[in-house]
Amino acid sequence: MARLFRESRRDSSSHSSSSNGFLQPAAAAAVSSTSSPALPSPFPDLGVQLSAADLREAAYEVLVAASRTTGGKPLTYIPQGAASGAGAGAPPSPASSASSASSASLQRSLTSAAASKMKKALGLRSSASTKGVGSPGSGGKAAGPPRRPATVGELLRVQMRVSEPADARIRRGLLRIAASQLGRRAESMVLPLEFLQQFKASDFPDPQEYEAWRTRNLKLLEASLLLHPLVPLNKSDSSAQRLRQIIRGAYDRPLETGRNSESLQSLRTSVMSLAGRSHDGTSDGCHWADGFPLNLHLYQMLVEACFDNDEGTVVDEIDEVMELLKKTWVILGINEMLHNLCFTWALFNHFVMSGQVDIELLSAAENQLAEVAKDAKTTKDPNYCKVLSSTLSSIMGWTEKRLLAYHETFNTSNIESMQGIVSIGVSAARVLVEDISHEYRRRRKEETDVARTRVETYIRSSLRTAFALRMEEADSKRSSRNPTPVLSILAKDIGDLALKEKNLYSPILKTWHPLASGVAVATLHSCYGNELKQFVAGLTELTPDTVQVLKSADKLEKDLVNIAVEDSVDSDDGGKSLIREMPPYEAENAIANLVKVWIKERVDRLKGWVDRNLKQETWNPGANRENFAPSSVEMLRVIGETLDAFFELPIPMHPTLLPDLTAGLDRSLQLYVSKAKSGCGTRNSFMPQLPPLTRCEVGSKLLFKKKEKPQNLQVRASQNGTANGNDPLGLPQLCVRLNSLQYIRGELENLEKKIKTCLRNVESAQADITDGVDIKFELCQAACQEGIQQICETTAYKVTFYDLGHVLWDTLYVGDTAANRVEVLLRELDPVLETISGTVHNKVRNRAITALMKATFDGFLLVLLAGGPLRAFTRQDSQIIEDDFRALRDLYLADGDGLPEELVDKASSQVKNVLPLFRADSESLIERFKRMMVESNRSASKNRLPLPPTTGHWSPNEPNTVLRVLCYRSDETATRFLKKTYNLPKKI
Repeated sequence: MARLFRESRRDSSSHSSSSNGFLQPAAAAAVSSTSSPALPSPFPDLGVQLSAADLREAAYEVLVAASRTTGGKPLTYIPQGAASGAGAGAPPSPASSASSASSASLQRSLTSAAASKMKKALGLRSSASTKGVGSPGSGGKAAGPPRRPATVGELLRVQMRVSEPADARIRRGLLRIAASQLGRRAESMVLPLEFLQQFKASDFPDPQEYEAWRTRNLKLLEASLLLHPLVPLNKSDSSAQRLRQIIRGAYDRPLETGRNSESLQSLRTSVMSLAGRSHDGTSDGCHWADGFPLNLHLYQMLVEACFDNDEGTVVDEIDEVMELLKKTWVILGINEMLHNLCFTWALFNHFVMSGQVDIELLSAAENQLAEVAKDAKTTKDPNYCKVLSSTLSSIMGWTEKRLLAYHETFNTSNIESMQGIVSIGVSAARVLVEDISHEYRRRRKEETDVARTRVETYIRSSLRTAFALRMEEADSKRSSRNPTPVLSILAKDIGDLALKEKNLYSPILKTWHPLASGVAVATLHSCYGNELKQFVAGLTELTPDTVQVLKSADKLEKDLVNIAVEDSVDSDDGGKSLIREMPPYEAENAIANLVKVWIKERVDRLKGWVDRNLKQETWNPGANRENFAPSSVEMLRVIGETLDAFFELPIPMHPTLLPDLTAGLDRSLQLYVSKAKSGCGTRNSFMPQLPPLTRCEVGSKLLFKKKEKPQNLQVRASQNGTANGNDPLGLPQLCVRLNSLQYIRGELENLEKKIKTCLRNVESAQADITDGVDIKFELCQAACQEGIQQICETTAYKVTFYDLGHVLWDTLYVGDTAANRVEVLLRELDPVLETISGTVHNKVRNRAITALMKATFDGFLLVLLAGGPLRAFTRQDSQIIEDDFRALRDLYLADGDGLPEELVDKASSQVKNVLPLFRADSESLIERFKRMMVESNRSASKNRLPLPPTTGHWSPNEPNTVLRVLCYRSDETATRFLKKTYNLPKKI
């Protein structure tokens, strides 16, 4: 298109009287009968109510204004009737000759039409026959042939549906403007403003037409200067605010128009102030119609004049029309790139409106799109890119709607249009991706083939749609007289569809995708495979119908693979990628999948059973003699039955599928164990918060608060407690949970032995495979180990800090150390140990008691180091403390019948290391503390020591531990040091 604007106007010798741009009646009728609605405009909405007719008349005004010449000579106007009265072939009148000096381009004679250079470049043929009498769309009657426009200007008026009176008024207005503003160019005028000043209501045949004309011009001013100006407005622009007020007022109260109107003078002041702005600050012209996207809407109306109103074809006078349209560019801010884009859209839109039968228009649109593609690579103007994206997206959207289901769109009768539709759709996609997409530019090194990717998408989508249709047809073919399974019928239909694809569509699509047939059959293979999987998944046993379906599937698969292999002989990988996309329909795989579904159902059922039964489980120790939870026993019974049922299945691949089953059973057992320990909490759930440090003052009110019972414990008890008031987290219940996990862990070995025995007895198992099978319930094994440890610790710390918290915090060593010794705690621990010993399984009993021992040792140490201000110890109390701890330690030794002595010694080592601090004098403790603090804080001096952090790791070598011994030391030295060093209070 670029070179066409650089070529001279066609030579008069090339005119041919045999081509006049009109179709024969039959052709026009054919176009009319297949016409379709126009596509929605791809340009952004203007935001103001301007109809197509409004925009068309405004565009015509711009065209006429731009086409007139400038200079000292006045513009003369010849009424259209005078020109038409002479007839199409008459010589121009004197008046017409006078006019030709001022508007030669508009008045160029159309007495003949020649072969258009532009049509030739676009691949369009010139019309070769005249329109007959009374032909459809001619607008004439049977009395005679329709009058043919005598000039390019009249042709454009007719094409743009401008009435002769309106045309006369426009030209008269331009004459007046030229007379009053001699030498002023069209691009230096704001036409709506000038027209408003030239005409009054008396210039119109009726008030309604005048009001519509006045409103249109005001809306044009609003759209061009306020909504879509070339140079963006500042919010504080006074001219814009004033213009907005004038226009708003004119809608409510009619604005008086005419040359001497005061309101028009105010309007002119605001309009010219806004129109005179430019990007570079110069004001050599007026910018009112060149703002985006108003300029595109106006220019598109002009481009539509290139197409015959009745036939939709490109007029033979396209070269002359384009010359005139180019004159409007300076006013509308249009350049060659925007023109190419608008013309591409117009060609494509008219192809759609032709009912997709005018293949020449489609070919022309494709040729013009090639120019757009070149333009897109040379500019990154945001407005251009925006409208380019919108336009090409509209084109691609229309084409893809048809190509994504091309089996429904194209057949032998219209297959010739498919090539062009694919081509223009792919070309649009390529520009969108390669020249607009930021993502593509970032990933350019990957050499994305846009055309191949889009065509592959079309093939796969269309084949899936066609497959779904064949599915419905196959279902309707099955009846009592034709009991053939639906999938067998479908297999034959899909084979026929693959042949049609290969012979009809693939030859066209191979232009963009060399493996079009292969992609198609791979898609059909996948679609049928999905249905086959669903069929097999719904089976409960192998039947004759099942065998027939699998045989039909096998034959279809061979046919599809043969097509794929033939299509990919010359490909780089020999078709390996396509074959990999077509996993075989193996009967054995189908059976295996069926068994996997069976396994999944059993495992899911087992998981559901776990959820239901554990919600009802009370963990009552009296439920059975072994003190196991009934649900744990039932769980293992169900798993055993599942294994028996699996080995009774009539399948040849037990060893292959066994890991799937055992993995599912392992996860189910893991779920049981996880739910059994969930909600019990952890040791940290019951550890108390340490009170602030204080100095000793015997007799002060105890403000240390034991940690409140966790709220979740109270809620759980109210929800899960049985009718007899059993607490699911009471000591006996926790012991039953512990036993249940130990029971499951012990039974895992028996399950593994049972599986190996069953595996040896099935016919499908070979000796070497059976011997190599290693069945391990690893998830459950690990969950049991972790769960037992967690429940042991939770039980121990709950008993110590929650159940016996009143003894530790409210009694032990409160007030008089000698009066509140450890005997009370020992008495409370006796029944706890009896319950554990009598309830917990012997394999985990020592672990539970060991955990309790560690928890009580921790509690004992916490009382000494963080027991709150009601406790105070002298050096003499150290002997009592040591004796009490020895008694607590002996409780777990039980004269040799309890825990092993080395285990007790290891657990008591921390307490033993700390107790000597209570025997040391305060002065040595203070010096010890200062030395440790200075060593750990090099910048600290002995006079200013920072408060050591509480680590919880009690040790005679840890500063916080020594400091706490001093805090609970009842003597003046310790109190004075704490007061002086840290100013610790005596009360909390």
